Amino acid sequence: MKTLILALGLFWAVAAHAQDQSNRVFQNFAKGTKLLANIKYGEHEKQKLDIYWPENARPDMPLLVWFHGGAWRMGDQCNDMSYMKNTLNEILKNGFILASVDYRWSTQQVFPQIVQDCNMSLEFLYQNAEQFGFDKNRISVIGFSAGGHLVNLMALSANNQKSEFIAPSSKKSFKIKCVLDFYGPVDLISQTKPEEAFDHESPIFDLLGATAYERPDLARIASPLTYVDENDPPFFIVNGEKDESVNFTQAHLLSSSLSLVGVPNTLTIVKDAPHYGEYFDAPEIRNKLIAFLNHYGK
Repeated sequence: MKTLILALGLFWAVAAHAQDQSNRVFQNFAKGTKLLANIKYGEHEKQKLDIYWPENARPDMPLLVWFHGGAWRMGDQCNDMSYMKNTLNEILKNGFILASVDYRWSTQQVFPQIVQDCNMSLEFLYQNAEQFGFDKNRISVIGFSAGGHLVNLMALSANNQKSEFIAPSSKKSFKIKCVLDFYGPVDLISQTKPEEAFDHESPIFDLLGATAYERPDLARIASPLTYVDENDPPFFIVNGEKDESVNFTQAHLLSSSLSLVGVPNTLTIVKDAPHYGEYFDAPEIRNKLIAFLNHYGK
């Protein structure tokens, strides 16, 4: 334990030197939070992650891993954090370490490499859990929009032996304890708007290399809903009532499908809320999230 604490102290000293230049959201975290930024989990420049420790960090704490949104084709590991700052601080205050992951955009790779990156990042964290001071058997995930789709896809497909979702240079040893899904698409066919059915500039086209209507077979492979079964982890599902990008029916579809096979889940549709923003950092949602995370993530 002494060796671990000394190692973490070294990491934090190095991180303190660079964090102001490399992380635009660290200022939103509580005083005493420690950050190690831009840890490489792969060779590509986008295959990196940040780790945040609470002031009272101790060995073997549970880990929550953050996956950003951006229509699969923009953003980085700091996305979505600026409007969720109260929730972020409550997560750390409640005894969790937080990691936030960047991944190659859909315009930089071919599906399913984007989900391979996400699985690779979790495997990296699992394999280095002792080094970074968290419990490798208590890893949960949280995702927003495209990131919600990716955490849903990772968690739901884990029981289905989808070897193509694991990078050839990696493996899958980790298990996801629970999932926090904020407005992630779950069925890419019903997610497709009529005006995007054959739009080769749409986010889904960039993700799949075709629209869902042109390649329904590929759309089903990339749809989290395809993999729902009774062995899936618990889900905390949130969507805006007036979400213009991911209709709240996607959240209902996921919740109903999980309930039908007996998987614990909670569904919150936020009144008047759009696709993202401070609506989702409200106390009532934050309190529900922390209660869920304390129950299923620890």
